Amino acid sequence: MQIGMIGLGRMGGNIVRRLQARGHKAVVFDQSAAAVDRLAGEGATPGKGLEDLVAKLEKPRIAWVMLPAGAPTEEAIAALAKLMAPGDVIIDGGNTFYKDDIRRAEVLKAKGIHYVDVGTSGGVWGLERGYCMMIGGDTETVRRLDPIFSALAPGRGDIPRTHGRDGRDARVEQGYIHAGPSGAGHFVKMIHNGIEYGLMQAYAEGFDILKHANSPDLPAEQRFDFDLADVAEVWRRGSVVSSWLLDLTAAALAEDPRLDSFEGHVADSGEGRWTINAAIEEAVPAHVLSAALYARFRSRQQPSYADKVLSAMRKGFGGHQEQKKS
Repeated sequence: MQIGMIGLGRMGGNIVRRLQARGHKAVVFDQSAAAVDRLAGEGATPGKGLEDLVAKLEKPRIAWVMLPAGAPTEEAIAALAKLMAPGDVIIDGGNTFYKDDIRRAEVLKAKGIHYVDVGTSGGVWGLERGYCMMIGGDTETVRRLDPIFSALAPGRGDIPRTHGRDGRDARVEQGYIHAGPSGAGHFVKMIHNGIEYGLMQAYAEGFDILKHANSPDLPAEQRFDFDLADVAEVWRRGSVVSSWLLDLTAAALAEDPRLDSFEGHVADSGEGRWTINAAIEEAVPAHVLSAALYARFRSRQQPSYADKVLSAMRKGFGGHQEQKKS
């Protein structure tokens, strides 16, 4: 299939590369001419702008927007809506607020344009590992786009099948799910990221306690000087707390045991706040996720070693650089 990609940042460019490696074609555009040139050198068709990109797509057209949530995505989709025709598809693969998806889908439906929201997880490792995708949209359109999603997904790999899944949607075991109508994909991704905050905070606080186990405030016989890199490494092997986040933590500690390259100012990209708002709207208690979000706020005032661990994980999976205090 052919797809247009708008936004060639940490994930957009690698999505194009993964698709092309699996036989799909891409027309690409980004505000950075250098990013466009790099992918053109790898076989993509360059677009000089949105109008040129749309003109180079075969009908029915598919345009994937991979831009920061908010104004950049809103403006790109509004511009595409004026250029595309009934039967075309606009995909938003960024971290958009799900209520914006519902609104956009209704506006585009009146024009005969299909809208699909794709919560995309995989970070800077997606090219190699594949992308876990949570998809919202009408069934027929999502089914039509299946070759794209199948090519991007991680595949079953060596993860054992879950007992009792016979007869269920096989796509889920490949790493992507049609979660429901417009907005459903980004809603699931929003909660995914909220949970991510909680998991990361738990690791960060645990390693902070380990680091301070040799505090002079403790009785001498109760002090321990742990090698945190070794603790992280042993937990990766057979422990019930093993995970990809722990893998990234172990790698960061092996390279920089004191994490001196991090200040510990931990940003939040929106989904954590939206998760808590959803919990409030549904009257669902979310103690851990709320605390994890507030811990990020506190990190920007008085960072700790735990916050350095959080920063290291964020850089590991998403290439996120710390936002330095002004």
